[in-house]
Amino acid sequence: MTQRIFITAGAGGIGRVIAQAYATQGAQVYVCDQDAAAIDALDLNITGARVDVTDEAALDAWLQAGLDKLGGCDVLINNAGIAGQAGPVEDLNLAAWKQCLAVNLDAQMITCRAIAPVMKAQKSGVITNLSSTSGLFGAPFRAPYAAAKWAVIGFTKTIATELGPHGIRCNAICPGAVSGDRMDRVLAAEAQARGVTPDVVYTDYASGSSLRRFAEPEEIAGLCMYLSSDAAKFVSGQAIAVDGNTETYHSV
Repeated sequence: MTQRIFITAGAGGIGRVIAQAYATQGAQVYVCDQDAAAIDALDLNITGARVDVTDEAALDAWLQAGLDKLGGCDVLINNAGIAGQAGPVEDLNLAAWKQCLAVNLDAQMITCRAIAPVMKAQKSGVITNLSSTSGLFGAPFRAPYAAAKWAVIGFTKTIATELGPHGIRCNAICPGAVSGDRMDRVLAAEAQARGVTPDVVYTDYASGSSLRRFAEPEEIAGLCMYLSSDAAKFVSGQAIAVDGNTETYHSV
């Protein structure tokens, strides 16, 4: 049976690479994204709509439209995320903190809330939530992001327990630094907060990994596809890092 894949923030960056990986295998892929132009540029078997994932009603409407269009959902990938405010804890802004949690955490609850009954009725399904190595180790000067990503893991393990008896598997992927425009912005923001150059921050991140490099988006997509395949049919409740083995977190 053709897999029906839902991906948040699936028209650009890591999300688009994940969407294309499934689409090239013949899956029906349904995405949302804030970038209308990126949505218009979708190809293969990928369709979608412009949605702000912090808008509960809009996100619910997108999910329902996808369920009506595809007749169900086999795989939900919660990819939407933002870097959040960078800086020492004493400088944090509460509104920025809430925005970071709204995108990185609240949106995952909203999508899972809508999709869980569908997967229960099917007696099958896979939910993959994007966390981060920041959700495993913390991240100096990035407290909002780290807090959200730690919460994603707790949320994932909880719903894995709830939904497992219904044949639904739930896992979290914890990427390290991933090459791309988004990471370039993260490096720039952290560099500004620390008063150093982006090259210094890059070296700190890369040197903390045994493989001494950033991940490629295709490597995240590969794990998504594995987790939704029969090869992983007994893998659930896990937080799996794609980080080249973090030895030490970057220096501050």
